[in-house]
Amino acid sequence: MPEQPLEAGTTIAALGEFGLIARMTAGLGTRPDVLVGVGDDCAVLDVGGEQMLLATCDALLDTTQFLRRVATPEQIGRHAMATNLSDIASMGGTPRYALVSLLLPSDLSIGFMDGVYRGLRAEAERYGVVVVGGNIVGAPTFGVDITLLGQIERGRALLRSGARPGDALLVTGALGEAAAGLHLLLHPELDVPETIVARLKAALVTPVPRVPEGRLLSLLGSVTAMLDISDGLAADLGHLCERSGVGARLDEMALPITGETRHAAQLAGQDALEWALFGGEDYQLLFSSPPAAVLRVIETLSIALDTPVRVIGEIMPPEAGLTLRARDGSISPLPPRGWDHLRSTSGE
Repeated sequence: MPEQPLEAGTTIAALGEFGLIARMTAGLGTRPDVLVGVGDDCAVLDVGGEQMLLATCDALLDTTQFLRRVATPEQIGRHAMATNLSDIASMGGTPRYALVSLLLPSDLSIGFMDGVYRGLRAEAERYGVVVVGGNIVGAPTFGVDITLLGQIERGRALLRSGARPGDALLVTGALGEAAAGLHLLLHPELDVPETIVARLKAALVTPVPRVPEGRLLSLLGSVTAMLDISDGLAADLGHLCERSGVGARLDEMALPITGETRHAAQLAGQDALEWALFGGEDYQLLFSSPPAAVLRVIETLSIALDTPVRVIGEIMPPEAGLTLRARDGSISPLPPRGWDHLRSTSGE
């Protein structure tokens, strides 16, 4: 059946983030030099030669001054740059140039902005990025909007498409820490050890983009599809499966959830599995690889970068959909839900 037109009064919240993206980008023109456009972590653009151009943008908006309550100005600057760096990492590329647009209320202090830029520059310099321009506009709410450009060798960009049934599904690092950190920040009354609160808060406020890991995975040539986990494991796995035309099964027992996250969930009366599956802002790399290459991938990242990598499931035929194998061996559908910038209201 043809898609029914929406009423003019339909809100963007009713449509949702990805519904709005699909609507706004429907029918967009393209050109042969646009190798990858809308629908992946970065656009991949052919500018001639052996290096392709990667382009991404991401914004950080402090709508309720939540960020300023829980993070230092330097941490805010680092976070804004890190989310963009993670997109370049997920393509296996090298980040190079940044354009920074600032939305500034007139009552912001110079000291606050000095701190934001110290953090922003420090994160950029850590990964070889140069800030080359930007824009400033007065606004009622503080925000940072960054456009980041990177590069990747021709034929080496790691896309969301390419996963095949039978591939193993792997992830770097740990899952659910940022969601746990957010819950603890929103509920300071909880009696959770300060060492755990500090670790989980750091995972939320100052995420570490997996730039070296993404670069190494691209060079290994053993990854069939990859993205970063920003909206939550289940949601982003859904994006990968949609682009690849496959299904997937996760194994609950294999999900890398730290003891600190589990302990915090127990004390908070929450479910650590929910945080790992549906919490956003992890910025780990989720990727697929042929089974024969898995051991080499895990050993290489461990030896070269001391980065833990774990097999958490497998890619299935498309008719299998998304499923989760529970601890008792039962298999149930996995809803591809997670963070939606137009529907979620966590206070950020």
